[in-house]
Amino acid sequence: MSDIIQLLPDSIANQIAAGEVIQRPASVIKELVENAIDAGATKIKLIIKEGGRTLIQVIDNGVGMSDTDARMSFERHATSKIKSADDLFALQTLGFRGEALASIAAIAHVELKTKRKEDELGTRIVISGSTVELQEPVQCDNGSNFMVKDLFYNVPARRKFLKNDSTEFRNISIQIQRIALTFPQIHFQLIHNDSKIYDLAPGNVRQRIFNIFGKPFKEGLVNIQSATSIIKIQGYISKIEFARRNAEDFFFINNRYMRHPYFHKAVDLAYENLLPKDLRPSYFIYLQASPDTIDVNIHPTKTEIKFENESSIFQIICSTIRESLGKHNVVPPIDFDTEGKLEFPSMHKNQTFKIPSIQINPDYNPFQNNKVSSLHESDNLKNWNKIFETFETENEIIFDESEKIESVAQSKESEKSKRNIFQFKFKYVLSPVKSGLMIIDQKRAHERILFEKYLKLLSEVHHIQKTIFPMPYEFSSNDFYIFEEIYEFLIKLGFEMKMSETKKNTIVIQGIPSYFEYPDISSWFQELIYYYKEFQILPESGIREKVALSLAKASSIGYGRPLSDYEMENLIDELFSCTSPNLTADGKKILHIHNNEEFDKYFQ
Repeated sequence: MSDIIQLLPDSIANQIAAGEVIQRPASVIKELVENAIDAGATKIKLIIKEGGRTLIQVIDNGVGMSDTDARMSFERHATSKIKSADDLFALQTLGFRGEALASIAAIAHVELKTKRKEDELGTRIVISGSTVELQEPVQCDNGSNFMVKDLFYNVPARRKFLKNDSTEFRNISIQIQRIALTFPQIHFQLIHNDSKIYDLAPGNVRQRIFNIFGKPFKEGLVNIQSATSIIKIQGYISKIEFARRNAEDFFFINNRYMRHPYFHKAVDLAYENLLPKDLRPSYFIYLQASPDTIDVNIHPTKTEIKFENESSIFQIICSTIRESLGKHNVVPPIDFDTEGKLEFPSMHKNQTFKIPSIQINPDYNPFQNNKVSSLHESDNLKNWNKIFETFETENEIIFDESEKIESVAQSKESEKSKRNIFQFKFKYVLSPVKSGLMIIDQKRAHERILFEKYLKLLSEVHHIQKTIFPMPYEFSSNDFYIFEEIYEFLIKLGFEMKMSETKKNTIVIQGIPSYFEYPDISSWFQELIYYYKEFQILPESGIREKVALSLAKASSIGYGRPLSDYEMENLIDELFSCTSPNLTADGKKILHIHNNEEFDKYFQ
C-alpha cells in the first residue's frame, strides 16, 4: 500500500489558516489596523465598500516598509515582533504571529503601497490567492496603503456565508470602536460607501467615548481607578439613571480589547440590587498587568485572555466599582425629604446656658368641663357641616355619574371573573380549561399578538397623529446605521420623521401612528434597536419579519406588570385568534397545560 500522507500546497495551507484568522471583513480590518498601530501611525483612514465585501482600504502614516520587508510580510509566520519563545510571554504589540497578511492574500486580491520616510520611492505589490503578480517601485506617501478587494473570491463557500452589507459593516464599526477606544491619541476616519461614519480626532478616553456613542455618555459616566500589585484599573462606568438594556460594555488589557465573561459578572455583582433586571450599566474598563501574568495567544483573534489571578482580579474589579459608585454618590441616598436646612446653634467660648423656666397653672383641672371650649367646638362643627353640605350639593351630579361608571366597570369585571382567570407572580396568566390548568406567559403571548399585528400593519395605510412639538432623538453611530435599515418600515407603520439637518445621527419625530400607545418613545426606540441587533431571525425569514418581531418585543408588556381581569381576558382571546398561539415568532413556548391527571397524582 502506497503512502497517503502528503504536504499541502502553500496556497491551500494559507486558505486553511485564513479560516482561523479571517472570518469576515471585520477580521481584515482588525489585522490591518493593528499592524498600522504597531507601525507607529498617528492617523488611520479606512475606506469600505459594500460592507467590506468588495473593498477594504486601510491607509496609515506609520513607518512604512522597505521593498524586502514588504515582500516578506506576506509570508506565513514572518514577523518582526518575535525573536524567541520567551518573547511570547512579554508581548507589547498587537499583532505578532505573522499570519495575518498571508491569510488575507490567500483569499482576496491585495495591493500594497508602502514607503519609509528615508526612502525616495516606495514599493507596490499585487497579490491574488497567495500568488505575487507584481512588485515594482512607486511614488507614494510615507506609511502603508492596503487595498483588499473581493474577499473570499476563491472560497465561494465562505463568501456565501457572509451576512448582508449592513450586518457586515456593523461588525466593522464595532471593531473600529474597540480599537479607537484603546488608542484615543490616534486620529481615525471611517468611510462607508462614500459616507463618513467616523472622524475621531485625537483626545482623551472620555472624549473618545462621547464622540463615538454620543450625547448620553457625556454626563452619564463616572470614573474608576485602582492600583494593586496584581492589577491596575481605570476607566468609566455609567450612573444608575443611565443604565439601559442596550448597554455598551468594554474590557481592555494592556491596550488590547478582550472578552471576559467572568470579569463581566464582577461588574454585574457591583451593581447588584441597584438596577432592574432588564437594565445594565455601560462600562469602559482598562486593565494593566504584567505581560508575563497573562496569555493572549489562546485564540487566533487574540480577544480571549487568560489571567494568572482571575479570582483576585474579580474581587478588585467589583470593589473598585462599588467604591466609585459610593464616592460619586451614584448609589441612591437615603432621602428624608426635609424642608429647608437643618441649623445647629454655634457655641462660643464664654457662652453660659440658662435652664429654661416652665410656667405651671396649679388651678388647672383636666377633668373639669371647659364650657367655652365646648361652645367654640360646637360652632366649628356647624361651620364645617355647612361647607360639606354645599360641596355635596354642588357635586351631586358628578358623584352620581361616577357611581354609574364604576357600577358598569364592576359588572364587567364580574362577568370576566366567571372564567376564574388569575395572574401568578405578575408573569403568568392562569385559567382552568377542560383538560386541566392552562398557564400562559404574559409577555410572550403579547409578543405573538403584536407580531401578527405589525405584520398586517406593514401592508396598510395608517392615520398619523401629529406631535405638538417636533421630538429629536439622537442615536449612537452604530444604532443610527441600524435605524437607517428599518427606517422605511417605520414610515410604513405610520411614523412621520426626518433626518436632522443640524445634528449627526439624529432624527426628528413629527408624527406617530394613532394606534401607538407606548408612553416613552425614547425608551421604545432603545428597546427596538436592542432587539433588532440581538435577535437572529431564521434564515428563511426576511427583514420584514425581523422588523415586526423587534417591534413586538419592544412594545409588549413586561413581566412584573399587574393585569386586570379584563386585560387577561383580552390577552387570552387575542392570543387564540393568532395563527400560531403556541409559539412566539422566534420559537419560544407561550403556554402549557397542566393536565388533570397530573394534579390527581399529587394526592394519591
